[in-house]
Amino acid sequence: MKRHTIALGGAGLMLGVSLLAIPAQELTAELPEPPEFSAQSEPIFVSVSDILEYKALPEYHEPDWVTSKYVEAGTLPPVAERLPKEPMVYKTANMPDGIGVYGDTMRHVIGGRPEGWNYIGGQSQGWGGIDIGMSECLTRTGPLFTVKADELEPLPNLAKSWEWSEDGHVLTMKLIEGAKWSDGDPFDADDVMFYWNDNIMDTNVSPLNGGTPETFGVGTTLEALDPYTIKWTFKEVRPTQYLYAMAYGTFCPGPSHILKPQHPKYNADNTYEEYKNAFPPEYMNIPVMGAWVPVEYRPDDIIVLRRNAYYWKVDEAGNQLPYLNEMHYRLSTWADRDVQAVAGSGDFSNLEQAESFIEALKRSAEDSAPARLQFGARTIGYTIRMNFSANGWGEPDERAQAVRELNRNLDFRKAITIGLDRQRLGDSLVRGPFTAIYPGGLYAGTTYYDKASTVYYQYNVDAANGLLDGIGLVDTDGNGVRNFPAGTAGGGDVEITLLANTDYGTDTNLAEGVIQQMEPLGIRVIANFQQGTARDDMAQAGQFDWSVERQGSEVVSVVQGTSALAPTGPRTHPFHRAGTDGTLDLLPFEQELVDTVNAFIATSDNAERVELMKKYQRTFTENVYSVGLTQYPGALIINKRFANIPAGAPIFMFNWAEDNIIRERVFVPADAQGDFELHPETLPGAPGSAGPM
Repeated sequence: MKRHTIALGGAGLMLGVSLLAIPAQELTAELPEPPEFSAQSEPIFVSVSDILEYKALPEYHEPDWVTSKYVEAGTLPPVAERLPKEPMVYKTANMPDGIGVYGDTMRHVIGGRPEGWNYIGGQSQGWGGIDIGMSECLTRTGPLFTVKADELEPLPNLAKSWEWSEDGHVLTMKLIEGAKWSDGDPFDADDVMFYWNDNIMDTNVSPLNGGTPETFGVGTTLEALDPYTIKWTFKEVRPTQYLYAMAYGTFCPGPSHILKPQHPKYNADNTYEEYKNAFPPEYMNIPVMGAWVPVEYRPDDIIVLRRNAYYWKVDEAGNQLPYLNEMHYRLSTWADRDVQAVAGSGDFSNLEQAESFIEALKRSAEDSAPARLQFGARTIGYTIRMNFSANGWGEPDERAQAVRELNRNLDFRKAITIGLDRQRLGDSLVRGPFTAIYPGGLYAGTTYYDKASTVYYQYNVDAANGLLDGIGLVDTDGNGVRNFPAGTAGGGDVEITLLANTDYGTDTNLAEGVIQQMEPLGIRVIANFQQGTARDDMAQAGQFDWSVERQGSEVVSVVQGTSALAPTGPRTHPFHRAGTDGTLDLLPFEQELVDTVNAFIATSDNAERVELMKKYQRTFTENVYSVGLTQYPGALIINKRFANIPAGAPIFMFNWAEDNIIRERVFVPADAQGDFELHPETLPGAPGSAGPM
């Protein structure tokens, strides 16, 4: 593509040099303390060995109807033959309500719509916990909120154990032996290597949650030593960080025996787009390693998942999990999810939309309320991500290229951040002690956050306008909107598109607030509101100027998704990626961030890590790497009939609450069970067949 570069000097845009100098101390202030807001319960901290182990048990059990209708009829092998040599065993002492009973349904309501079932090929299942219920990954992080700090490391999962070489460069993993996909096909290293070689390493494929080679370290290799042993080789010494990347959602292998025949490498008649879309939502019974299998899909109505008869986890009594027979996902809106969970017509919700807090609190406080509501820490935060790639990512036109050059100008970013009234943005969502001013970077209240290292540019519209004047953005045609200098984007109005997700009211409400607050600065911001899957596709393709984003686990736990904290590789970062030539055009402070993040990954010394994150936070916030908006807590809403819900489960920390509560252990006591199953006493059918068996 042709580069349209903004001139440096003369009548052009003065990058990094203000015509009107404003002392930095006049722009910064002490960051206000977040309002007091205590979580309603605290986790019970345990050791990993208190939660699970892998071992053979003397006997195994399953629901009686599975035995009588399928095993005794000869259509299904006995349960002991369907389980691995040594299944994962959940410890009874760690189950809040002990060993459960079989039966009942968990009714979810979601706002997303499924694209299909090729998760590793880039298809969204619609979110809301569907992918978490279907997919299993090498390691697991959701339940880590309850693991003792001195033992904090991802839980084993499909990888049952691992060992580091003496020099720390090699990690050898043992996979669970004898586990099977839900159609009975063996799970082994072939599935792992297909995911690695033909999805992660193939640049034509974009796994849904953004797994790339750099996610696991530049230059990292993976090989299979035998069907149940894989070997990682890293450039860094003992980079335990990557164990987190091997959990949801960046290392969850798909069924290679089903997916491989559709991959262009093995099917010359298929394109990569055809591979991605080979398993539409109408394709039922896709093989999974998770606890439930999709057996029914009605567009704009419901997705139904039934228990996986080959699931490879049990309780200490030898009962094959899951306890719940069925999962429902009503296709509605995210706001309706909260309403139905509070009303009792839905069973589970991550209350993430701050606009719903007050009404949900009022209803759950009533004695007759069917659901309980528990707030956690402020681990939900929104920011404006500016597209920093000036080298062709997303194929920008002349206007978009000019905006990207603006985004790379520190005075411009300072003007935008001080032109936003964050307190008003938060109050527009919900009044009360919920929201906190968020300047960007790591979240206040999390492990590595340091207030003294956080630079806060205070709200100041006059100073913001002064900065914009100083970099040569002037309203030359008198229409109230600043213009690019002559020779840049035709000297046209400074118009910036703002991408936001219409699936969530909070996203669009914040975007509308940003648009309104940019008007006094003479910046015209144009909404580009897209439904979730379309928004995801545009963000992944770099087709945005600015984007309102709810951030991920990297700014909460730091040890998970760490490589995404900076552009550590050409495809790791959400708003600065390589252009068509494969190279990154990093600004000097970005290189500092990359070096800091890589140093964090390379060391296991906690004191050193603390200091590195202080440096990261200062560099990030001082340079306004993204424009923070607001930060607030979420709440878990769950119907009171469900048991084995761990205390203090956050809606989001290392993963979402659907993973945190370990749904395969959740059950409903017999006397509280409802008649909600749509396909009682059925099991998933053959892959691609219509409905359950």
